[in-house]
Amino acid sequence: MDIIDTYKTITKPAEGEIYKEKNSKFIGFTFPVKNEEETKVYLNEIKKTHYAARHWCYAYQIGKEDLYYRVNDDGEPNNSAGMPIFGQIQSFNLTNILIIVVRYYGGVKLGVGGLINAYRTAAQLALEASDIIEKTIDKTYQLHFEYKNMSKVMRILKEHNIDIIDQKLELKCSLDISVRKSNSLKTFKLFDDFFGVEINEL
Repeated sequence: MDIIDTYKTITKPAEGEIYKEKNSKFIGFTFPVKNEEETKVYLNEIKKTHYAARHWCYAYQIGKEDLYYRVNDDGEPNNSAGMPIFGQIQSFNLTNILIIVVRYYGGVKLGVGGLINAYRTAAQLALEASDIIEKTIDKTYQLHFEYKNMSKVMRILKEHNIDIIDQKLELKCSLDISVRKSNSLKTFKLFDDFFGVEINEL
């Protein structure tokens, strides 16, 4: 069975084209996020910038393997805003992303169907304006060994294109390495079988 070790996210904040429906204006914004605190910061920023708007509805999804999501209708009828926005996150297969759709009310009620369409479209326009990339899910390990084994360890790392993310090279050496999840078992075995090297998952 193939191990899924990639995920899609966005590289930087983006703003979609304005979507208009019966005098109401909807503007979608996307932000890359790693945790809930970051979503709150961006939400506050948008509320300050668009203080004259009536609603600031949003959805976000965080995580690479264990996914966590949240939706908010911000005063619109239940499931007419947050869920349609989240639907676009799912449709584009993204994570570590926040989408906020700002609504400037135009005086005419759109009904639930109209709202669902408007919030979904504004979210889609924002995603179409975003820079989407694919990243790998990596595992990190720490290697411990004596200095005399340095050249052998380095040769294995080079042969297998393994990234070093931190190192302490003294009489007792330690290296933090990062590998794609799909290569992690093989990498662990390489060093676990190596006499004189201790490997631990970080």
